[in-house]
Amino acid sequence: MSQIDIKWDQQMRFRLIEIIAQWEGRLTTNHLCDAFRIGRQQASRDINKYLNLTDREQLILDRTIRGYRPADDFKPLFTQGTAHEYLTMLHQQYNLEETFEFFSWGEAQSTVLNVPERVVAPKIVRGLIAASRANLRVDIDYVSLSTPDIRGRIIAPHSLIYDGIRWHVRAYCEEKDEFRDFVLSRFRNEPDLMDKSPKTREHDDEWNHQVKVTITPNPYLSEKQQCVVAEDYAMENHKLTIFTRKALVHYCLRRMGVTLDEKLLRSQPEVYQITASSDQYL
Repeated sequence: MSQIDIKWDQQMRFRLIEIIAQWEGRLTTNHLCDAFRIGRQQASRDINKYLNLTDREQLILDRTIRGYRPADDFKPLFTQGTAHEYLTMLHQQYNLEETFEFFSWGEAQSTVLNVPERVVAPKIVRGLIAASRANLRVDIDYVSLSTPDIRGRIIAPHSLIYDGIRWHVRAYCEEKDEFRDFVLSRFRNEPDLMDKSPKTREHDDEWNHQVKVTITPNPYLSEKQQCVVAEDYAMENHKLTIFTRKALVHYCLRRMGVTLDEKLLRSQPEVYQITASSDQYL
């Protein structure tokens, strides 16, 4: 059966089946019931329909986990099998392009710039998600530009962060004795889940502290240019106030193209069109 013969709502449920099975490693009827507000019988029928789509065994009923797990040779049929699909779903950031990417709508009069995604192994995501939900310590290998050789880290993850370009894990680092952000694509090998961590999300002060940031046009633009920028962001009196977690301020400013560097503001005002201030942080 080709995808064109499968109803749209059925395809959406098949997509969820694949994403949850591949990236969490355990699929139950509850996933479908909660996501689509359907009954358990309908959810069971959907899973059975998916299992019958191909002769290859895609999902295995594993009674030890009371659910289905992906087969070792699992190959997604309705999704691309990327970590981005799962992580985006977690944050409920699906847009129309992602939701309908497998349908042909004819020639569109718009386009979206897509850049290569950073590769993340499912086994790494599964382990970090499980540890985050259960507040567990994790022994996992990590690389960075400052330390390009693989090194083991013991961390206690609590949240995922998408900065508009790449995904991070917010976690307590036992080596540095502080909460830090780790780039998701730079973890290596399968994580080893350990015991409970005494450091939880509630102990992460920068995560729990909200700050107010004021965005303004670059003062070195002409008055008319500043008005243009102010209208771009619907500023009031040339000010835009945003609230974010203290731990995320630098991501927010970077994504908006904000600089606080006086030399850059003065020398390249048309490149750095906005700046920011905050009594609490900057």
